[in-house]
Amino acid sequence: MMKEQAKLTGKPSIDRPWLKYYPEQLLQMIHRPLCTVTEYLKNLCPGMDVAAVEYYGEQISWGTIFDEADKAARGLRALGFGEGDQIPIFLKLVPEFLTLLLAAEKIGASLLCRDNTLEENVEAVVKSGASAIIAHDYMSQEELDAFQKAGVKHFVLVNPLQRGSRDGMPDYIQSCLDALYTQDPVVSPTVLCWDDFLKSGESFTGTVEAPVDIDRPLFRAYTSGSTGPSKQVIHSANTMLSTVCQMNFYSENTEGRSTWLVTCLPPALVAVVVSMVLLPLSSNRLLIMDPFVSDKDVDLELMRYKANNWPTIPMFIEIVMRNGRMGAGYDLSHLLAMGPGCEAFNNIQIQRAQNFLHQHNCNIRLTTGYGCSEAGSSITLPMSPHPIADGNVGVPMPLNTVSIFKPGTQEELTYGEVGEICIYGPGNMLGYDDEESTSKALQLHPDGKVWLHMGDLGCMNEDGVLYVMTRGASPRYGGGDLAVQPMENLVADARIDGIDDEFFVVVPDHKHPGYFVPYLYVSLFDGYTVDDIQDQVTDCLEEYMYPVEIIPIPERPFFHFKTNRIGLVRELQERYA
Repeated sequence: MMKEQAKLTGKPSIDRPWLKYYPEQLLQMIHRPLCTVTEYLKNLCPGMDVAAVEYYGEQISWGTIFDEADKAARGLRALGFGEGDQIPIFLKLVPEFLTLLLAAEKIGASLLCRDNTLEENVEAVVKSGASAIIAHDYMSQEELDAFQKAGVKHFVLVNPLQRGSRDGMPDYIQSCLDALYTQDPVVSPTVLCWDDFLKSGESFTGTVEAPVDIDRPLFRAYTSGSTGPSKQVIHSANTMLSTVCQMNFYSENTEGRSTWLVTCLPPALVAVVVSMVLLPLSSNRLLIMDPFVSDKDVDLELMRYKANNWPTIPMFIEIVMRNGRMGAGYDLSHLLAMGPGCEAFNNIQIQRAQNFLHQHNCNIRLTTGYGCSEAGSSITLPMSPHPIADGNVGVPMPLNTVSIFKPGTQEELTYGEVGEICIYGPGNMLGYDDEESTSKALQLHPDGKVWLHMGDLGCMNEDGVLYVMTRGASPRYGGGDLAVQPMENLVADARIDGIDDEFFVVVPDHKHPGYFVPYLYVSLFDGYTVDDIQDQVTDCLEEYMYPVEIIPIPERPFFHFKTNRIGLVRELQERYA
């Protein structure tokens, strides 16, 4: 039952109207853990002999994970890593990643993850000052040489099947894994395999454990670069667990233990580590790691495992629908929750995905949320009864305070006013790896709190429901601001015959510096052309929103798991260069 709401002051940061959706008993249960990740997982694990992870045919117990983490901590010390150091790792989501996270915490170091280009990865290692890295054994000689030139002296190379077996992999996953190996395998006396790395720690005689400090950097990951320059985001045990503890309760009602499948997504993403690994592990779900499936085959893995929970992104849902391998008779009722993250979902995408679920006997409510690497991944939950449409991303999690501020200022706006989305909460990052970027993102406000300025524009209604509209202001010459989500939703709600999918790309106006122009990309049903939809598109939009051009494409393109807007912007800019 919804709690009664006190009279509003007009300031969301003071009113926090979203709390009425959280039962009082629940609010009393949710508190910051204020402990290490290892302590948190040990306190919540159901038993040392219980499986924590399933990995290609092998179930790995909690006891094994903690025991191997202790050995890995000694191995890291033997490699020369210590308190405050950065440990570069270039691994897929394999069990050894979890081992290394707990081991790094034990010695007071932090993991450094990046999965961009070789040049960018080498740059990250150089900035870290590390002389050793951990990667997979399919690293090429070219890659090894590049890291050696950058000062790396030691390599720990992990076999993807250090755990699990080929027998636990379908042919299409084996093929995907085999394709990662090149014709120039690594040959170097500086290489250790995983087993030798663990053994190297047995002879280490110095101090292994660092003094406990839950606010020390523990995990560093670079943003994908899909919406702008890639930046290193730094989190501690405290910030990560402060996000996890606000989501632990948000679980399905089911008898027995549910499964949690993670496909493709790498641990170089904050959301993967926090919301897709630590969350299920701390809420007694069986975590199924499935890192080597190609993104084009995620539908096959969903059907093979019949997962109860599958952290999804618009790209995954689109692949499932495009492939057509989940026939009309397939029963998706094993899915107990579905909510795409990673990027905004417009009304057409929401309706298409919801219809697909219903057609396959899955009657759950499709939900959307909001978050970012800087805020520890998730910021909101779909707790309110308001329709999931028009940019609705739910309400702030209970320990978070979210409000809207006049862009470029610290002036808080009121309900219904559009401005910059900002968050004050315990899951906010420690900062970036440079002071200038950090000071722009994390700002001390007159209320004495440090707020994270998101850069996204949106508004909040009087129930505390957050609506996200676009990334930053994009004024058009002659008037009007090009907010992508509202524009896409106007086209979506017009239900124009012929349009299967659509999205806007906003590009700097080469004729008027400082302004922007919109292009509309559409995926059309067979037999339709741009001429068939042109008039209806303009009819549903304000004049300042009219696209410079409507561009037909076969299907929505993706880059680093998001709609490839940055690539399309580049193409359009080159066209007019």
